[in-house]
Amino acid sequence: MLPEAGDFCLAETYQRVAETSPYAAGEGPLDEVVSRGVEQAITTARNYLLSVQKDDGHWCFELEADCTIPAEYILMMHYMDEVDPELERKLAAYIRRRQGGDGGWPLYHGGASNLSCSVKAYYALKLVGDPEDAGHMRRARELILAQGGAARANVFTRIALALFGQIPWRGVPFIPVEIMLLPRWFPFHLTKVSYWTRTVLVPLLILCTLKPQARNPKGVQIWELFITPPEKETHYFPVRSRVNRLFNWADAIGRSLEPLIPGAMRSRAIRKAESWFTARLNGTDGLGAIFPAMVNAYEAMDCLGYPPAHPHRMQAREALARLLVIDTDYGYCQPCVSPVWDTALASLALQEAGDTASEKASRRSLDWLRPRQLCGEPGDWQDGAPHVSGGGWPFQYRNDYYPDVDDTAVVAWAMDLDGSDDYRDAVHVAAEWVVGMQSNDGGFAAFDVDNTHYVLNEIPFAYHGALLDPPTADVSARSITLLGRLARKDERYRAPLQRALAYLREQQEPDGVWFGRWGTNYIYGTWSALVALEAAGADSGDPAVRRGAQWLRGVQQADGGWGESNDTYHSPELRGRGVPSTAFQTAWAILGLLAAGEAGSAAVARGINFLLRTQRGDGAWDDDAFTSPGFPRVFYLKYHGYTKFFPLWALARYRNLVVRAR
Repeated sequence: MLPEAGDFCLAETYQRVAETSPYAAGEGPLDEVVSRGVEQAITTARNYLLSVQKDDGHWCFELEADCTIPAEYILMMHYMDEVDPELERKLAAYIRRRQGGDGGWPLYHGGASNLSCSVKAYYALKLVGDPEDAGHMRRARELILAQGGAARANVFTRIALALFGQIPWRGVPFIPVEIMLLPRWFPFHLTKVSYWTRTVLVPLLILCTLKPQARNPKGVQIWELFITPPEKETHYFPVRSRVNRLFNWADAIGRSLEPLIPGAMRSRAIRKAESWFTARLNGTDGLGAIFPAMVNAYEAMDCLGYPPAHPHRMQAREALARLLVIDTDYGYCQPCVSPVWDTALASLALQEAGDTASEKASRRSLDWLRPRQLCGEPGDWQDGAPHVSGGGWPFQYRNDYYPDVDDTAVVAWAMDLDGSDDYRDAVHVAAEWVVGMQSNDGGFAAFDVDNTHYVLNEIPFAYHGALLDPPTADVSARSITLLGRLARKDERYRAPLQRALAYLREQQEPDGVWFGRWGTNYIYGTWSALVALEAAGADSGDPAVRRGAQWLRGVQQADGGWGESNDTYHSPELRGRGVPSTAFQTAWAILGLLAAGEAGSAAVARGINFLLRTQRGDGAWDDDAFTSPGFPRVFYLKYHGYTKFFPLWALARYRNLVVRAR
């Protein structure tokens, strides 16, 4: 009987065969032990994935971010004076265990310490009761001061410090609630920024206008984190560019004119902001279904006088609690949840596996997805596409105002691949919506059409350069994959497909890569693009395909896998490098090479061997690496599901193209 795929001895056998057989060099037949190992690895990976499927057919894996989120949860409890001692104890334990060796906290595993994250983590631990003179607090303080102190933290950190009375309000951007009254033709308007910016900003406008003070029941201060006393600090807004300098001047002028704003105008603006965000509270899934917006809404309702028992406030509190992941001795807060994304990708992996159990599980997952399609609901996307009918899916369990093009393309792709008549109408409704969301340059963004007012990234509030939601290569690639499949049968999709292909080809960089906006990084973007080109009918000799495949082969690591760090968002010259090989990035690279016609290459054989060698006995894989940016250079995520379904997908695709074709 064949041992488990994770068995050490068998893994050694796979490695020895892969290194010595003619097939490993791209010649000769695939060795039988390797083919049997692939089949066994698929079986165990499939069994693991099926074992964690929810009873109703969907998957939802943990979605982890940096320590900013659990720190903000602690700050929120002390802001509201709603402290849960046991919860904050576990959140604090999580924060302490992720402190870096230099005393600070990074934005992703293995990254450099980040000043803003470190300031919030330090403040949260001090609120919990960690003494200033404790070793870990001293090391954190030294790191923060060495980087310029808390006055140099980012905008959102400084707003939190202002709410706690740690810095004056002049230390944060001037964002009065009267922004809600600006006309659409004005240079800044809510419709000109991304969904995440809108949902975070609108309740924040109320907080930054009314300037409430945190209850802070223990009276905890962090003056020790400032080099210059906060009230004497004069450099809260370093100049990023000449355009940014102009916006900084405008910010100062607006602040000086604030006393002249009529009271009636302010009241009207507050009512409009309140009406806007309460209409989008999204039940117990929360405003925008993302943590920062949900916290701001919860605190804004308190500021506006909503009592604790008000249904809106109770729902908002429950929405925040649902993001918690609590273990025996620690806990953390997720930035959001990813059930639709996880379920659609798991379905694609199982369809590739193709056995009866996999197909049955995939069908159950698609049945779970089908009624969650958003067809008649109002959505902010309609500002840019007013004549387009609905048809998208959100990323989360519920987010009616904000369906996601990327999720929609993947769900419809999985449903079309299933081939059942049960999903035919849903697929075409989704495809029509995706087509309607195409931007003028031919590309696709995640949530909006033509959200490309790039000058707004220079305003003081937009320190992170992520105020907008412009088209990206990876979302466009997913849309192309769907449209490429459908265009073979329906000519309606051919024209938008060609426009999208032109955009995607323009986005390829000289060395053959595509940038990964929503996954780390060039490996993700290049996999996405190569799969899209294959779906659109490009052959393996296409110059764009050849250059992409050549780059993937060139960055394969000595162990046969692929690995790429989030450092590449700061230093693109590190593309394809920077971390030990990871299972999910190896799977992306293999899938990309298979799409490029490289099924028989030595690079693919070595990559498969890496997956066989690193698979756990239970069928999954381990990786510490963060898998995706939320905002490049600012915020990163670890999708815990990526090591569960992407390696399975790659192994099954390889088996179907190579092993069964022998």
